[in-house]
Amino acid sequence: MFAATLAAAVAQTNASAPRALSLADCVTEALKHNFDVQVERYNPQISLYDLHAAYGGYDPLFSISGTHGHNNSGPEGFPPSISDDNSFNSGLAGATPWGMTYNLAGNIAENYGFNSVSNLFDSSGGRAGASLTQPLLKNFWVDGNRVSISVAKNRLKFSEQGLRLQLIATVTAVEVAFYELIYARENVQVQQEALGLAQTQLDQDKQRVQVGSLAPLDVQQDEAQLAQSRANLIAAQFNLATSQNTLKNLITDAYLQWHDMDIEPTATLAAVRQFFDVQDSWSQGMTLRPDLQEAKLNVEQQGIQLKYERNQLFPQLDLVGSYGFNGEARGFSGAFGQFEQADRPYYSYGAQLSVPLSNVRARNSYQSGKANEQQILLRLKQLEQNVMVQIDNAVKQAQSAWESVDATKQARIYAEAALDAEQKKYSVGKSTTFTVLQLQNNLTAARSQEIRALANYNEALSNLAQQEGSTLKRRNLDVLVK
Repeated sequence: MFAATLAAAVAQTNASAPRALSLADCVTEALKHNFDVQVERYNPQISLYDLHAAYGGYDPLFSISGTHGHNNSGPEGFPPSISDDNSFNSGLAGATPWGMTYNLAGNIAENYGFNSVSNLFDSSGGRAGASLTQPLLKNFWVDGNRVSISVAKNRLKFSEQGLRLQLIATVTAVEVAFYELIYARENVQVQQEALGLAQTQLDQDKQRVQVGSLAPLDVQQDEAQLAQSRANLIAAQFNLATSQNTLKNLITDAYLQWHDMDIEPTATLAAVRQFFDVQDSWSQGMTLRPDLQEAKLNVEQQGIQLKYERNQLFPQLDLVGSYGFNGEARGFSGAFGQFEQADRPYYSYGAQLSVPLSNVRARNSYQSGKANEQQILLRLKQLEQNVMVQIDNAVKQAQSAWESVDATKQARIYAEAALDAEQKKYSVGKSTTFTVLQLQNNLTAARSQEIRALANYNEALSNLAQQEGSTLKRRNLDVLVK
């Protein structure tokens, strides 16, 4: 019966195409094909486009227009007055990074026709020049365009930290899934060995019943143990299958291609001792944790907004000026000729002041921004404290997991020795089937607990690196955002 079960397990394994993968292989596949990583990679690109769009506030705006008009008027019984006019306007307007706005404009119009006394007329005129406005208080050191650009730069950094956060989460999940797969495979072996022990015990006891040295009731205990061992093996095989799927789901975006593939980890569970320093881990966490960097960027973003709100408290005081040339003559050509001669200039300069009588909106917006900044700072301090607690817990978990590795190893050694001794006593009739079966169960549990402890220790190290934010550094991975 054991041979049939083992053959079925082997057949199930052979039905799948095996593929040997190391942990590094799995991490590489995940970085290329994990869906969460692929989705998160778009955020820095989107943020970069948003930054480029923010610079659009400085794009010059060119405008041009032309119109023609005709007018026929006059009282009844008199010759009509007929006139036509053509006008053209053009301009180039925009803003500079220091807040100044400019407008380069030109216009020309021609009016021609004859009046009620049949006098012909034809005149053209226009002007070409530039006007400038430079804020001195409100919108001087910061304005809407500069705020948009600064915030967009901040959000680009934020999105890069978000990508790092997702990469750390994905790599950690892959590590845990990889160790869980190794545990599941080794646990299947443990359960197969337990099934073999139960089958051997049953076969031996059947022989003892035949020779009359053992009661049939003991064989029933053996059969119960065999059935339970078979159930445990089935559960372990199911856990192995789900562990395979968990890892596949993390490292591929084409699950159907991996469905029939059996991933064979090239590593085994082992415990490499590490020495832990909570102070060093805290230092790494404060420096490397992406979520902490995101929180600091939120504080910086609010500072940018608060700087703008403070500037809006000031009155609007602007320097204004204009300069250009007039042109007036018969026909367009004559007017354009005067533009070229530049002998009819015009100019103006001065200042204009606008003072809100109450400034309720600006004052309350500024106070709201200050309160929001304090709230964000408190959230940052709370997160820093949470990070310290999480790291401390992760260090203690790793230390505890390391101690469990040695303890479970000793427990397995003692369980093997105890079963061996009891089987020798049983062979000479000084023990019972119940005791031997109980010690077999103890040994199976000890073996399973030993590999469980090894998996827990490796997973605890992955969790500690995640809490420190050092996962990518630990794996020698660089995040380059293009």
